[in-house]
Amino acid sequence: MFLSVFDVFKIGVGPSSSHTMGPMTAANRFLELILSDEWPRPAGAHVTALKASLHGSLAYTGIGHGTGNAVIIGLMGEAPDKVDPDRMDEIIAEVERTGRVTPPGHPGYSFKPKDDLVYDKKTPLPGHANAMRLTALDRDGRVLLTQVYFSIGGGFVVTETELLAMQKNKKAASTQKVPYPFASAKEMLAMAASSGLSIAQMKRANEEAVMDRATLDAGLDRIWDAMRSCIDRGLAVEGIMPGGLKVRRRARQIHDKLQEEWRSNRLNPVLANDWLSVYAMAVNEENAAGGRVVTSPTNGAAGVVPATVRYYLHFHPEADQDGIRDYLLTAAAIGGIIKHNASISGAEVGCQGEVGSASAMAAAGLAAVMGGSPEQIENAAEIALEHHLGMTCDPIAGLVQVPCIERNALGAVKAVTAASLAMNGDGEHFVPLDGCIETMRQTGNEMNEKYKETSLGGLAVNVVEC
Repeated sequence: MFLSVFDVFKIGVGPSSSHTMGPMTAANRFLELILSDEWPRPAGAHVTALKASLHGSLAYTGIGHGTGNAVIIGLMGEAPDKVDPDRMDEIIAEVERTGRVTPPGHPGYSFKPKDDLVYDKKTPLPGHANAMRLTALDRDGRVLLTQVYFSIGGGFVVTETELLAMQKNKKAASTQKVPYPFASAKEMLAMAASSGLSIAQMKRANEEAVMDRATLDAGLDRIWDAMRSCIDRGLAVEGIMPGGLKVRRRARQIHDKLQEEWRSNRLNPVLANDWLSVYAMAVNEENAAGGRVVTSPTNGAAGVVPATVRYYLHFHPEADQDGIRDYLLTAAAIGGIIKHNASISGAEVGCQGEVGSASAMAAAGLAAVMGGSPEQIENAAEIALEHHLGMTCDPIAGLVQVPCIERNALGAVKAVTAASLAMNGDGEHFVPLDGCIETMRQTGNEMNEKYKETSLGGLAVNVVEC
């Protein structure tokens, strides 16, 4: 099994990798399909209009997650990693005013969001909770082409055919030939023992089977630069986040207070936790505002990994750029195992799959740069994930704000605690990471749908929206 570090960490925009980045990417793919020869185009037929319908979790929480806007932007040819967040409102307003989408390389199509973008809460599509259908029509309103896409978490998008193939070949060997194709933590530890390499070194060898070292390092540095920039923006901006809950940004105020304490040398027994929390909150406040973030492994959990890297730089004098690269490689190795054997999608398994996975990844990365053995790193990931088991995804008003922002702060704190506990042991532990991942998968499968990113249960129905 091989999942690239650049699939785990993808640069995009908020507020959700599955509900914003995924639908935008699906719209991009549909535009490509229209221009392709991969469908039976009737002679003389021309696409003149487009329609979109959102189903399942995309319908229930799509408004709060900006899913409809993401579809519009995607149909304008904008991609998550390229679109300027400051221009998104302008793009949406243009489409609403003209009733047309004009992606580059296309003739332009009729698309009136009020009529042609439907939040269909009554018709779930079999296969996945995050489903959308895109349709192309001719001038007489005849359907020429329709395609269903599933946004399966972390910005990944698949068609019905691709989803079936994934499910059929879930345990099959990867078609990508890499030197260390571990698909489980058990295999990862066995390969580390037989090779004498660290997890980061094995992951690097796998990546360098498909790209050269300079490209890999440049990409890792670009990922960290995007994470760091997101933290810095989040620490600099104040005000009310969009969406109607009137939730105020707090990261800058907390950061200013911590800076004052730092300069005055006042004793603060929970100083490290405070810094961790404010870094994570800064990222997720940016995410909630639709800013530039990195899936880690999702947008809803985007604050945990960057906060823990920043903590490493802040509190570990030996920290350097090579350490950050090893951290990201190790974290991606753990994230890939979790995604392969369970899920990173809140709509599939609840928030245990998002913040829980992020915390496990961060704990592993931190243990790695602290000099941990492969066994200690695996232990750190297991401890962090174990103590997120059963966590539901219940965003109030479908917005990635409450409880999501603070959950990232606590996920980062748990990651550091897990890494510390593991480093104080010898790697021997009772619950294997693979067992914990399987438990998360089973728990997610048995979890009531109202607790899986539908805003139909939990805090979403027990807190009055003000």
